[in-house]
Amino acid sequence: MNRVALIAGASGLVGRGVLQRLLQDPAYAQVRVLTRRPLNLSHPHLREIVTDFAGLEALGESLRVDDVFCCLGTTLRTAGSRAAFEDVDYRMVVELARLTHAAGAQQFLVISAAGASEHAPSFYSRVKGRMEKAVSALDFEALHILRPSLLLGARSEHRRGEAFAQKLSPLLAMLCAGPLRRYRPIPAEQVAEAMVRLAVRGESGTHIHYLPLPEDATEEED
Repeated sequence: MNRVALIAGASGLVGRGVLQRLLQDPAYAQVRVLTRRPLNLSHPHLREIVTDFAGLEALGESLRVDDVFCCLGTTLRTAGSRAAFEDVDYRMVVELARLTHAAGAQQFLVISAAGASEHAPSFYSRVKGRMEKAVSALDFEALHILRPSLLLGARSEHRRGEAFAQKLSPLLAMLCAGPLRRYRPIPAEQVAEAMVRLAVRGESGTHIHYLPLPEDATEEED
C-alpha cells in the first residue's frame, strides 16, 4: 500500500502512540503531522506541518491525504473556559474533518469519549456528542469514532484530577463490570493500537467503537 496519513494531536497521550505505529506500518508511505511546535523527531516518512489550527484552510494540498487520525482533545480545566474547550474539542475537530473530506480523505478516525451524547448531563459529553453528529454528517467513506473511558498513561502536561483517577484505576476497573465495562480506564497505548488497526482494516461506513475492541477483550472480562 502507498497511503498518506494525517495526524492531529500527535503530541498527546493517544496521538504519540498513533504516530509511532504509523511510522512503522508499511501501509503508509508518508505520515503528516499537524502540530503547534516541532516534535523534534526524524523519520523518512514523517512530514511535520506547524499550525495554530486557526487557519487550516491555508494548508491546501497538505490536507490531501487518505486517512485522518484526529487525536485532538483537552479538558475544561486545561482550556480555562467552556468556550476554549469547545474551540478544541468541537470546532477544530469538525473543521479538520470538513476540510480533509473536501480534499478527498477516505477515512476519518476520531477520539471521542465513552459518555458522548448531545443529551448528556455534562457539558463535556454534550460537546463530544455534537462533534460526533457533525463529523458523521460529512459522509466519509469510512468514519471510526472511538469512545474510550479514562485514558491511562504519562501525559506531557499534569492534570491533577486525572492523576488521582489513574491511581484509583484498579478499583474503577473492578467496579465497572457488565454493562459498565465501557467505562473502565484503558491504557492510551491500547487506544492508539486500536485506532491504527481499524484504519488498516479498511471497513467502510460509520462505526462507533467502545474500548477495548471485542477482539481485545479477555476471557476474564467476558
